Parts: sequence; structure tokens; C-alpha cells
Amino acid sequence: MTLKEAMKRLAAMGEARVRPLGVREGVGGDLVGVKLGDIRKLAKDAGSDHALGLELWASRDPKARLLAVLVLKPKALSAAELDAMVRDNRVLQIADWLSSYAVKAHPGKEALRQAWMADDDAMTARAGWSLTAERVGKNGAGLDLTALLDRIEAEMAGADPVPRWTMKMALAMIGIHHREHRARALAIGERLGVYRDFPVSPGCTSPFAPEWIGAMARREGAS
Repeated sequence: MTLKEAMKRLAAMGEARVRPLGVREGVGGDLVGVKLGDIRKLAKDAGSDHALGLELWASRDPKARLLAVLVLKPKALSAAELDAMVRDNRVLQIADWLSSYAVKAHPGKEALRQAWMADDDAMTARAGWSLTAERVGKNGAGLDLTALLDRIEAEMAGADPVPRWTMKMALAMIGIHHREHRARALAIGERLGVYRDFPVSPGCTSPFAPEWIGAMARREGAS
């Protein structure tokens, strides 16, 4: 598939609006312009095509960048290229797809995680906390979970809303997967109250960390 053909098909997808995660918090209402499922279908038609992915990303079009994330080859990117992509983007939906499909599949992600956790840029911090939540959820080996909880307790309430979402994910992962830290994770979540009143659809688990931790702990106890 050529860039011209891909852009033509993106433009023909319609006007359905899709708000990125976090728009209710006032952290940016960029609209990607199409249904995410349509982007996935187009990616399937295009197949894995790193060169096309780079062209799509360079276009700076939000729809094209979503498609780019799905067709490029993460391992063909250098750590510097991936870092630049994370910093250059300001659309949350793109940030989350980039994290899920490229960053987490990159062989240099641990070095990037460490660098991003110390970065003041909102998007890199979001990506760093997302990688940290992933590590905590898998086993957390080598991570100082007490120090992470100290930092979350000190920073989360006043954090930029962009990285605060994935910081909350790290807190929840600590509470869910590490029983020895669960009581403190619950206490931090309750005291800070971040996302306590976040609207959720019926039947869905709240992103409020204590409720999320509690729901998973109950599921664990029932298994």
C-alpha cells in the first residue's frame, strides 16, 4: 500500500468522532476523526510495512499516525527514534497505541523507562509510568516498590493529568499483584482520591485505584 492510497482511504472513513482517554479531565480533546476499528481494518489490509509506517508518522495527521503505529516494526526503530516519536506526539489516543504496540515491544524499553521516569515532559512521563506499571504487573523484580509508592504518594495528586493516568495504573498494579504492599496502596489511593468520581459505564470497573485493587483482590480470592 502506498502513502497516497493509505491517506485516501483514511480520508474516506467518515466523520465519527473518537475522544482519546482522559478528555473528561481537560487534558486535550484531539479527535482522531474515525472509528478505531476502521483504523485496525486498514492496518490489516496494509500489512506490516515499516517504510509506510514512517511515512504515515511523518505526515503528522492524527489518523495516519494511528495507522503508522500498527504497521511499522518496533524492533526496526532505534531507541532515539522511539523517544522522538513519544515526545513529538500530543494526542492521548496515539500515545496509548504507541505505548502498547511499539514501546512495549521494543528491546530497549527498560533504558527508555528509566529515562522517561525522570523526565519532565508529560508524554514521556506517561510512557515511563506505563512501562513501570507493566513491569510491576509482570513481577516487579528489581523494582523498589516502596520507593515507587513514596513517589506516587508525593506526586500523583498534583501531577500533570497526562502522566497521572499511568501513574495511577502503577499504583493499582502494586496493590493488585503485591499483597505485601496492598494495604499501603489502598491507603494512598483513598487519601489522594484521584479518579474517585471518574464516570464509568455500568458493569465496568472504576479507574479509582482502591476500587480497582479491591475488585481484583476479590476475584483473586474467589478463584
